[in-house]
Amino acid sequence: MSILVVGLSHRSAPVSVLERAALSADAQVKLAQDTVAAEPATEAAVLATCNRIELYADVDKFHAGVAELSTLLAQHSGVGLEELTPYLYVHYEDRAVHHLFSVACGLDSMVVGEGQILGQIKDSLARAQDMHSAGRLMNDLFQQALRVGKRAHSETGIDRAGQSLVTFGLEQLARGGAVPSWAVGKKALVIGAGSMSSLAAATLARAGVAEIVVANRTFERAERLAEILTAADDCDVVARAVPMESMPAELTRADVAVSCTGATGLVLTADVVARAVEGRTGVPAARTAEPQPRTPAARDAVRQQAAAEENCPLDLTAVQPGFSVMGEAAVAGMDAATLEQHAAWAAGGTGTRRDSARRTPEADARLITALAATAATVGRIPERRKPEPAAEPPRPEPSLFLLDLAMPRDIDAAVHRLAGVRLVDIESLAEASADAPMAADVDQVRRIVSDEVAAFGAAQRAAHITPTVVALRTMAADVVAGEIARLEGRLPGLDDKHRAEITQTVKRVVDKLLHAPTVRVKQLAAEPGGAGYADALRTLFDLDQETVASVSRAEDSTEKNRGPA
Repeated sequence: MSILVVGLSHRSAPVSVLERAALSADAQVKLAQDTVAAEPATEAAVLATCNRIELYADVDKFHAGVAELSTLLAQHSGVGLEELTPYLYVHYEDRAVHHLFSVACGLDSMVVGEGQILGQIKDSLARAQDMHSAGRLMNDLFQQALRVGKRAHSETGIDRAGQSLVTFGLEQLARGGAVPSWAVGKKALVIGAGSMSSLAAATLARAGVAEIVVANRTFERAERLAEILTAADDCDVVARAVPMESMPAELTRADVAVSCTGATGLVLTADVVARAVEGRTGVPAARTAEPQPRTPAARDAVRQQAAAEENCPLDLTAVQPGFSVMGEAAVAGMDAATLEQHAAWAAGGTGTRRDSARRTPEADARLITALAATAATVGRIPERRKPEPAAEPPRPEPSLFLLDLAMPRDIDAAVHRLAGVRLVDIESLAEASADAPMAADVDQVRRIVSDEVAAFGAAQRAAHITPTVVALRTMAADVVAGEIARLEGRLPGLDDKHRAEITQTVKRVVDKLLHAPTVRVKQLAAEPGGAGYADALRTLFDLDQETVASVSRAEDSTEKNRGPA
């Protein structure tokens, strides 16, 4: 087994990098095609979701495979290899299998236990089968991952540990409250009609929203989703479809909007959202202030100050801005010896004072000397309290709730600064999920994954010897056929009944002789390090290598031409 996976996910890369590296459907197809065309790989499949991009391949050389897959991933994602490399992870052989099985069970998801990943793995396999980049190994790997994921969800309570990304996002919009209580009676706008948007629409409908408007570039798909929502038995919602150009007007009417499209640019800009808020409230949406960049003069002043303070004996990184580096704030908590050293430095006047308008070097030196005397008596100067942070003006309660589940993002991040709007996107979901509790069932799922990885490895090692066993039995059948033909030449008067009996007897003898060795060699080959038994079998029976290889090629050809599972 030579499975290699190279990828990046929300666990290894910031959302900003994932967003830039996101692959369109066409790019995923081209990446898989280019991978199998490369020298180290014979099979390939791409798993791309809103928070992961992974390239799986069957390679014959590890180091060459890592280099080639990393390069291809960088080329097709549009992120330079030098920039992408620090965020990539690599798994090989059993660890690659363990990784995919963990992903299929939801253990590696942003929301632990979510089940949407199973559909995404199934879609990934179907694409690889359609373009014939999946052979026996990729088919076995991904189909077994689907079975392991289903087993984890059916045999454990992993579903209680997690939820869909849609549900988690809606909970964040509701600030952790019950989604039905928050959503009831609201008007919702769903932008996009793909699988994630459809799930969001169905979740909102079951939560009790009064109306759902679906906007999509292909109006027929939006219309179809609206019909499904209207006809659903488990909810009572009014649903209708609109063309994408009607989306800004519908945003003005909506209380909550969920967007998940495959667009490469922004679907909702900050200006569009601001106009929607103003249309709803009649008041312009105020923007919170952004930190202003330093002017060249300010940067020069900082550099000069840093140079002047270079010889200060204290750790200036701990000094609070706005206080004198030679005053009481700088020396709070220091012992007497350090205070005396600092007093000598201050008395020399070599430091730059951050509040020179209020202090002089002489005053600071006198103060530090007094502090040193106090420290000699009581041991340490008590810590001085930090200044209280400036209070931010309260933001108004949001009148518009936005959930962006797209990668790259559909909604401008500048919307976060609009008063009256609450935006939850992939980046904020990643931060929120980092503190989410994990269920006890996760440990049980991990045990299932470990057992399944061992079983898969044994099956693959056993399958590795199958072509050799098939070639051996083919050779034995040819020997039997040759000997029967020779017998017929020597005994031309042999009747059909006796000929058939002799033929069957010879076949039984050969089968019995081969049965125990072939069964035992399969068992031994399934154990770790059992790959050498196939070579031993070929050597002992002088099997033709090309015959064995032709059996392997026939099996791979059958797998690559198999339809979607």
